[in-house]
Amino acid sequence: MRARPPPAAAAAAACRAPLRLLRTGLAAAMSAARPLKSVDYEVFGRVQGVCFRMYTEDEAKKIGVVGWVKNTSKGTVTGQVQGPEDKVNSISRVFCEVGRMSWLSKVGSPSSRIDRTNFSNEKTISKVEYSNFSIRY
Repeated sequence: MRARPPPAAAAAAACRAPLRLLRTGLAAAMSAARPLKSVDYEVFGRVQGVCFRMYTEDEAKKIGVVGWVKNTSKGTVTGQVQGPEDKVNSISRVFCEVGRMSWLSKVGSPSSRIDRTNFSNEKTISKVEYSNFSIRY
């Protein structure tokens, strides 16, 4: 029979687990989780000049997904989100109608107006391609 560590040692080991996660980084932590999902999106409406990209970046970081967002020359915002399937789906639930992928289809920065959001290239991936969520220029 294997001896159990004293309760204080077990508690210390449990406290170190989140530190290991911080050291290895978000992308590495996601690579260990399964399944992972990647989705491209384009948001139409009043989404430029209203802090929409910053809002998207903040929300993505709160949820714990990686990817990017940027303005386009046609007045839309486009990007990609990657992460554990449940987290990508949770973004959908935060921003959308029940039962379908519609991240950023209803809620954006306070001054924005979202007319529609197109999602494309939804796929399962073996590892994330980004180390964080960023604004591209």
